[in-house]
Amino acid sequence: SEIYKMTLRLNEQAEALGRDKRYLKDSLADLSHQLRTPLTSMQLIASRLNRPELSQEEKFSLVLELKKLLSQTEWLVSALLKLSQLESGTVPFQHRRVSLVDLMETALSPLQVQMELKGLNLRQELPPAAGFQGDLLWSAQALGNVLKNCVEHTPEGGSITVTGTENPLYTQLTIQDTGPGIPPEELPHVFDRFYRGGARTRHGFGIGLSLAKLILERQNGTIRAGNADTGGALFELRFYKGAV
Repeated sequence: SEIYKMTLRLNEQAEALGRDKRYLKDSLADLSHQLRTPLTSMQLIASRLNRPELSQEEKFSLVLELKKLLSQTEWLVSALLKLSQLESGTVPFQHRRVSLVDLMETALSPLQVQMELKGLNLRQELPPAAGFQGDLLWSAQALGNVLKNCVEHTPEGGSITVTGTENPLYTQLTIQDTGPGIPPEELPHVFDRFYRGGARTRHGFGIGLSLAKLILERQNGTIRAGNADTGGALFELRFYKGAV
């Protein structure tokens, strides 16, 4: 009986090690695949900068494109590292009262310049007393990724509306944009890692919403994507006060 139990434990450990090995292999393959495109583009730009016939204006344009690619690559590596930390369970989340007003202010900070350049109008309806128990910085990362997605898919002069509510069961944030919305066939895959539908291939790496979903789940929360009745994408973020 003891030998049988030990055999079962060894088999379980071997299966767990096999899963970890496959996960590491898949993660490295994903990282390599996602980095290949921007690195190739940067190599091409660097080679073009050496051409003597280029004007100063053309060189300046190439340098700006190079900086943009470097920024995108840095964001991708940072996001992948955060995903790895979350999935391995090594992230210590704080459990403090977070107000929706503070959360929104923190999440918006990196996006303000991009929103101003596109002339987007932001509407906020956040009760001053509404909030939840969680980690401000990680929650701001999740909300920021959702807002970033809305900013990228909202045309110039459009608007993004953020509404907050709180009840005895959960605190909810609803984000709606005036973009083209999400095609129905893409909705089941919106939060899949590295998924980019036909209408979204021009933006990002398909990892921001996946990271947002994982952050919320680690804090007893959920996220749902859909389309508003009036048009545009609609995201609902919920932080539950008890077990989901």
